[in-house]
Amino acid sequence: MSLYNLTAETIDHKPQPLQNYKGQVLLVVNTASECGATPQYAGLEELWREYKGRGLVVLGFPSNDFGAQEPGTEAEIKSFCSTNYKVTFPLYAKVGTKGAGQSPVYKFLTAKHGEPKWNFHKYLVGKNGEVIRAFATSVEPNDPGLRAAIEAALAA
Repeated sequence: MSLYNLTAETIDHKPQPLQNYKGQVLLVVNTASECGATPQYAGLEELWREYKGRGLVVLGFPSNDFGAQEPGTEAEIKSFCSTNYKVTFPLYAKVGTKGAGQSPVYKFLTAKHGEPKWNFHKYLVGKNGEVIRAFATSVEPNDPGLRAAIEAALAA
């Protein structure tokens, strides 16, 4: 099983087979609009713009799991991200990232790399659909270690 065997609901409530990303490197992030880490949206957008031509896709999965910091509807989240951070990378419907309500995507991501401890936890997924590594909230999108891991995944 790989991440590409799953389907997720887009922020516009349409089913999206993740196999559409097969052969690309994914950075999957649980996002929130009212978090101290919310400015990471800008850095994630920068990563997406810089690397998308080389095969990186940033996927944002809003979640209200930590501090109830994503209370809005999908329409409100989409508007917030577009207006405040000019987000163009793919966003998905709100999901559970941990516990009993965990989404299938997060069940897969966390199986070998642990559940997120807070918003903006990042999972780097290789071209084969397997998780390579997880990065804590404190690892900013411009972090040299994260960028090196992305470069290595793209080169693999």
